[in-house]
Amino acid sequence: MFARFSLLAVVALLASGCANNSPVLGGKNIAYGDSKAVELVTNEFGSTDLQMIAETMTRSLAQSGILQGRPVVQVYDVKNKTSEYIDTREITTSIKTQLMKSGTARFASDNTVMQSQVDQLKLQNQSGLYKKGTVAKTGNMIAAKYRLEGSISSIVKRSSDYKDVFYKFSLQLIDVESGLAEWMDEKEIRKTTER
Repeated sequence: MFARFSLLAVVALLASGCANNSPVLGGKNIAYGDSKAVELVTNEFGSTDLQMIAETMTRSLAQSGILQGRPVVQVYDVKNKTSEYIDTREITTSIKTQLMKSGTARFASDNTVMQSQVDQLKLQNQSGLYKKGTVAKTGNMIAAKYRLEGSISSIVKRSSDYKDVFYKFSLQLIDVESGLAEWMDEKEIRKTTER
């Protein structure tokens, strides 16, 4: 009986040692929340809006059938035509990530990181610092078949009682060779606040 009690005590002690007993730092009013929960703190552009846009656009583009064979796509930053700061790079990153996970497309270096790619190739090929057999050869980057670009705009209306914000997100896929738009879609979001 004593041996059984001792064994249970050891198991309980080991289990409590494996539990996460890390100290919590910071304020008492801060807590983790569900990252997919609807966020309605203000009527400004928020995380829920970003998630809705990325999911809607990704689904629409993937279901269009235009991306058969996993073509290479170059993504341009979304143009922010609103009066508020919106990190549009996060919108395009979310869309790219979801398309990549679905196996629908491959992505070339986008317009903002292309110079970093070129600098790395020059460093490897011209500095003499790297072993010859390991150097990435120039002239082997894959050109994009399509260019993905878009914009987000807003219309803000105010009265003494309400503030209404209407967002419109547009995205299009353009064939680089022909210049033809092969796919386009829009997502609209309206947020109203009572003052």
